[in-house]
Amino acid sequence: MGNSGVRRVALASSAGNAVELYDFLLYGTASALVFDKLFFPTFDPRVGTLLAFATFGAGFLARPLGGVVIGHFGDRVGRRSMLVLTLTATGLCTALIGLLPTYDSIGIAAPVLLVLLRVVQGFFLGGEQGGATLMAVEHAPPGRTAWYGSWTFLGSPLGLLLANGALAASTAVSGDAFLSWGWRLPFLFSLVLVGVGLYVRLSVEESPLFRAAREEAGTLRLPVVHVLRRSWRRVLLGAGVNLGFNMFIFVLATFVVSYGTKQLGMPRSTLLNAGLAGAVAQAVAILVFARLSDRVGRLPVMLGGAVFLGVFALPLFWLLETRSPALVVAAVVIGFAGSAAVFGPMPAYYAELFGTRVRYSGVSLSYQLGSVLGGGLSPLIAAWLLELTPTRASWPVSLYLVAGAVVTALCLVALGETVFDGPTPSGGSAAGKSAAHGAGCADPKA
Repeated sequence: MGNSGVRRVALASSAGNAVELYDFLLYGTASALVFDKLFFPTFDPRVGTLLAFATFGAGFLARPLGGVVIGHFGDRVGRRSMLVLTLTATGLCTALIGLLPTYDSIGIAAPVLLVLLRVVQGFFLGGEQGGATLMAVEHAPPGRTAWYGSWTFLGSPLGLLLANGALAASTAVSGDAFLSWGWRLPFLFSLVLVGVGLYVRLSVEESPLFRAAREEAGTLRLPVVHVLRRSWRRVLLGAGVNLGFNMFIFVLATFVVSYGTKQLGMPRSTLLNAGLAGAVAQAVAILVFARLSDRVGRLPVMLGGAVFLGVFALPLFWLLETRSPALVVAAVVIGFAGSAAVFGPMPAYYAELFGTRVRYSGVSLSYQLGSVLGGGLSPLIAAWLLELTPTRASWPVSLYLVAGAVVTALCLVALGETVFDGPTPSGGSAAGKSAAHGAGCADPKA
């Protein structure tokens, strides 16, 4: 496939991932701003905030299961068909959330339905990210796997950009009626984005590495069992790599909005605009760090990013607590940009840990375990840590982020460097070689 074809695949992966991350991140921002009032109004405001963040975390709990189930069919049936399924289902769940009656209308059934839709949404997103990254990486030419793979993860800042932009626009349009009907508009807008995403995603071909591996050796009956038998250590260490990053990024993208508006008394628009600027900065930084990792290796770039996550944990809140709009925006922008050193090389990094015939299952399980343990719980834990001191000091939250950064760094060192050599002469994949340990997962033939 020529460069134009690879770019088309990478753009399709990015567009689809952006739509699904829009759905998921929109929920997180809405949890910080309005869901406590709409679905948990009978509780103390602080308790309502904790419950709203708990429903945010519920979506993450289903992601590893979705990764296993969707990954299984992705390794047996193909990447492309599963990505069409996940995009459609996630978008429908988001639109249905926008149609939900609130607590004032149907009582306890409202938060129950909210959690149910969130869990289903999380299930399908659990199978999306692994497959989307594989489509880009497995189409990429040698030496540019991180570069093209990173286009997929541009969907994350783009999704955040769309989510915050949609909330900001609906706030402006609805004004004082935001809590009554304005909050619904961004959720219903998901249907438009899903249509665009499907149009783009249906235009790309199946992964050539998957087709070659299936023609040569067939598919495995239970790919995830094969992964857990032969590569359980890489699954767990890969989860640890994502854990610290997810802790940091979801505190930054979700908890900071709640902290800034409710604890620091800042305008909602200031925090949303900071998120928009941060998303743009992260998009640029993802490309820079991904290309750098193609040149110097994944380990030094991602390890440098892990160090940043720990070092910036305290200054992040110091800058926020100045309440200066310029410094708040600077804090969020620096946080998003610096974290991209871990995030940008991730698509290629995870693909390089597993062989072609089990890659969808291995990547999805490892990545999503880190997501649920880190991202899914981090806003809730951060909100709880804020209540531990009489003055609601932020330093316990910072120490929590430091601990996550240490986990990411240690897991990176334990895994060592990885390489992706592309298709082997026999049509398999030489992915997953570890320079430090020789522990790579050559394409399994069993």
